[in-house]
Amino acid sequence: MRVKKGLEKTEASRIVVFQEKSIRRILHNDEWWFSVIDAVAVLTDSLNPRDYWFKMKIRVKSDDGLELSTICRQFKLPAPDGKQRETDCASTEGLFRIIQSIPSPKAEPFKRWLAKVGYERVQEIEDPELATKRTKALYRAKGYSDDWIEKRMRGIAIRAELTDEWKKRQVGHDREYAILTTEISKATFGLTPSEYKELKGLERENLRDHMNDLELIFSMLGEAATTEITKTKDAQGFDENRTAARKGGKIAGDAREELEKETKKMVVSKENYLDAPEKRKRLEKN
Repeated sequence: MRVKKGLEKTEASRIVVFQEKSIRRILHNDEWWFSVIDAVAVLTDSLNPRDYWFKMKIRVKSDDGLELSTICRQFKLPAPDGKQRETDCASTEGLFRIIQSIPSPKAEPFKRWLAKVGYERVQEIEDPELATKRTKALYRAKGYSDDWIEKRMRGIAIRAELTDEWKKRQVGHDREYAILTTEISKATFGLTPSEYKELKGLERENLRDHMNDLELIFSMLGEAATTEITKTKDAQGFDENRTAARKGGKIAGDAREELEKETKKMVVSKENYLDAPEKRKRLEKN
């Protein structure tokens, strides 16, 4: 079942971990929706969870008369190749129903984990500061410094303010957001986000989680400048906002170049979080 055009959903997908295995999820209407294939991979250890899920839908329909696809929606989630691909997802309630049809000794621990993750979202809706506190705690557990975490959190807030402006100004989701973000990145750093990730040797990882302090600062400057220009010029529609994005990024890009001239050092770096063995070990444990 595809998500109908016009349904509100968040732009950012997130990944959570159960027993060292990644579960992709996306926030839709203030509720987490989880990748069914990822859940199947966790519960069955199947070498081909996609095929397992396909056969499971046929089996359950035959045995119970229930079409599991009716309790799923398709959302675009990041695939191993880095592209956004439509993926069967289920809410917490729907995933509980799917789990019942999978014979696995991991079912009960997974149910408890799923209930906890779902409940945390309810808490975050009632108290949004909890989401910020949990995000900080996660970064801290992975070995990031408090100074870096504060910059990262500020960057998240600045990004949210910019996307909120885009929503008000007739900019479409997904593709147009990505294009505008690319314009800011090119003007700020001389690289598109995909080129930046390639430089740092990243695949599915979040680019900004692998930026150093200066890279984060100039990312914030480019997006904050874009927001101010967008408001001042009252940019409407994709084309006007694209112009604002280029101008905002150029302000950050000019500042970056001035700093590089003074310090004789490049801001853009190949450095990434995965390069540090001690940090990588912490990441694998969390």
